[in-house]
Amino acid sequence: MTNLQLLWFVLEAVLFAGFFFLEGFDFGVGMAFKSVAKNEEDVEALYQSIGPHWDGNEVWLITAGGAMFAAIPFWYASLFSGFYLVLLFILMGLIYRGVSFEFREHMLTSKYRNLWTTVTAVTSLLLPFMFGILFSDVVKGMPIDAAGDVSATFFDYINPFSLIGGIALALLSYLHGLNYLKLKIEKSAMHDTVERQVKVLYPVLLVGEVAFAVGLYFYTDFFQTKFFLTLALLALIVALSLIGWFAALKDKQVTAFISVGLTIVSLVTLLFVGLFPRVMVANNPVHSILLKNATSSAYTLGWMSIIALTVVPMVLAYQIWSFWVFSKRIKVGEEH
Repeated sequence: MTNLQLLWFVLEAVLFAGFFFLEGFDFGVGMAFKSVAKNEEDVEALYQSIGPHWDGNEVWLITAGGAMFAAIPFWYASLFSGFYLVLLFILMGLIYRGVSFEFREHMLTSKYRNLWTTVTAVTSLLLPFMFGILFSDVVKGMPIDAAGDVSATFFDYINPFSLIGGIALALLSYLHGLNYLKLKIEKSAMHDTVERQVKVLYPVLLVGEVAFAVGLYFYTDFFQTKFFLTLALLALIVALSLIGWFAALKDKQVTAFISVGLTIVSLVTLLFVGLFPRVMVANNPVHSILLKNATSSAYTLGWMSIIALTVVPMVLAYQIWSFWVFSKRIKVGEEH
């Protein structure tokens, strides 16, 4: 395995971690359209809190997919063909979630505005859930043949471990969104609702993380191949969740938001560390797809590295600038 191959595996992890950190709170705010907002003014404030950012945050996912296609094409081919239906649900969710924001703004009656608000909430829940299923199945292992083709049944995709992974990522995203709302929206009646939910959901999250750790032990080889790293990262995930919980209870909003975000990043790190040096885990270990066999040529990876080192800092600079420009807190009922 070359350094360039390792670099692009790490870059894929960074891109997905960036996507789930940034789009995670977008998903959480989207769910809050129905679980937190009590009236049209609340919904409008929630929309304004993510309006300037949600589409920019999705650039990380597009970049991760494009980079996988160009740098690790064998992984791309096996993943996108083997998880066709799961990815179709994700694609449809992204499409309907995107148009729901725009369609809602153009509806003339409350009935149809409420319809598109519901679409936003449902797709915002569906997307992290489906991503959780996808990544849980990838590390669990799938029936893959020698050619890298996945021949799976319904229960290969939907099983106790993938359901735990889907629920855990959806819950993490929702808590991430709630913490973001406390940061972004001025004190209002919504804050009381958010605080009540946070007090209940953090203990549920910790139980879910324990369940996920048990699932890792029984459904993956993480503990057999990387025992100490797996244990350390699981401990980090729990510690960050506890820090976020106590920070939320003490109304330390920045700490609570960053802690949950880093919990998501640590979860992505755990999955990629356990996956390495494979990119697809097969039920028969002989057929697992290894990183060293899945990448493009060294020439391609070299040019892509130069492009990435040029473009990624520009994207980061733009997003930091956009968050700074729209850093003002939102006041419920105020025109923006």
